[in-house]
Amino acid sequence: MFQSLSDKLASAFKIFKSKGKLTESDIKEGMREIKLALLEADVNFKVVKDFVKKVSERAVGTAVLESLNPGQQVVKIVNEELIALMGGSQSKLTIRANPPTVIMMVGLQGAGKTTHAGKLAGMYKKQGKRPLLVACDVYRPAAIKQLEILGEKLDIPVFSMGDKVSPVKIAKEAIKHANLKGYDMVFVDTAGRLHIDEELMDELQSIKKEVDPAEILLTVDAMIGQDSVTVAQAFNDQLDITGVILTKLDGDTRGGAALSIKYITGKPIKFIGTGEKLDMIEPFHPDRMASRILGMGDVLTLIEKAEQAFDEKQAAELERKLRESTFTLDDYLDQFQQIKKMGSIDQLMAMMPNMPGVNANQMRNAQIDERAIGRTEAIILSMTPRERAKPELLNASRKKRIAMGSGTTVEDVNALLRQFEQVHQLMKRFAGGDPSKMGAFAGGRMPMGKDRSATKKKKKFKKKR
Repeated sequence: MFQSLSDKLASAFKIFKSKGKLTESDIKEGMREIKLALLEADVNFKVVKDFVKKVSERAVGTAVLESLNPGQQVVKIVNEELIALMGGSQSKLTIRANPPTVIMMVGLQGAGKTTHAGKLAGMYKKQGKRPLLVACDVYRPAAIKQLEILGEKLDIPVFSMGDKVSPVKIAKEAIKHANLKGYDMVFVDTAGRLHIDEELMDELQSIKKEVDPAEILLTVDAMIGQDSVTVAQAFNDQLDITGVILTKLDGDTRGGAALSIKYITGKPIKFIGTGEKLDMIEPFHPDRMASRILGMGDVLTLIEKAEQAFDEKQAAELERKLRESTFTLDDYLDQFQQIKKMGSIDQLMAMMPNMPGVNANQMRNAQIDERAIGRTEAIILSMTPRERAKPELLNASRKKRIAMGSGTTVEDVNALLRQFEQVHQLMKRFAGGDPSKMGAFAGGRMPMGKDRSATKKKKKFKKKR
């Protein structure tokens, strides 16, 4: 995500960081590099011009030119202006006091509108809501079936009247159904088009008038760059959208759409799609996104993902087992499986901040072999329950049997056992008898000291920033 832009901005910042004192000429040279970086990232020209002007005006002030560390001051200014450019603060979904809250999903074909209707419904279901999906795309072949499959996977009901009924009537009847059955959120999946046309907009306006949505969310493909801004502007002019869902952001190395949409349309990005899985959707936080772009990581999102993935009871049980030296290969496997729930290893690595003495590009470009986790699972699952509980039983013949059963080699089995023992010993030493300190691997929680939750950690982190 944004790798190309991040790399180019890092190069531009070297101009500032390499000098003890900055002159206006130094700032002008650095701003030229930042301008080129943004243009190459496919950021709208008007956005770039205004952004560079604001940063330049602040950077030539005495607070920067006379600072002991002017390079850091410039990075701070760029960070603050990036946050402002993307909306300043998180824009949350409007939830009406009197249900149902109607969310109207709009967008062009191929942007992921139907999938993200399901993702959003799934996200709010986890928060205790009773969502209903509504199939109003009667034109695209199998669109209704796609939504029904999504509903089945997420265990969310889908309201459909087939493809012979007007979308406006379907939407109207869906609201009646939601009121009757007590659904408090309704996600209306409307028809998309290959391009914006008058017929499409007339239909969407009719649905809007009929259901009075609390939100009209435009789904936009981040990978089409500046074209996404054009699409957003057109939909906003016709429908007065309330927000944007930026999809396929995991494949967008440039970042032009994320940095341009709010400035051009005045409407915030509310959610981002970060992968194909149905839980790969995140609320959009401008400050966190700016932090990722500048190579500072995104620790808060990482903590939130860990909180969602790890069960407190399981973590407490694991801490007890580590303390009593009854940690088994079953427990070890369970930790790997919970880490997988957080997302791909590549995405998790991208949220880690740059560390002193570590080459950020090498970290970012490191090839993470996620198949290694699959091999670990296969090896452990090829053992008997008794072998998983007592690895010391694994002699040469047993290891050979396990290797054959898991499609690996005896060397792989030995490597896993060594790794397991190292983690086991490390956690025993790290804990020092205090289970509250067993956070690095046990339950995936950060080592935070006694009785401090991840929520408190987030508040403290925000205050520091």
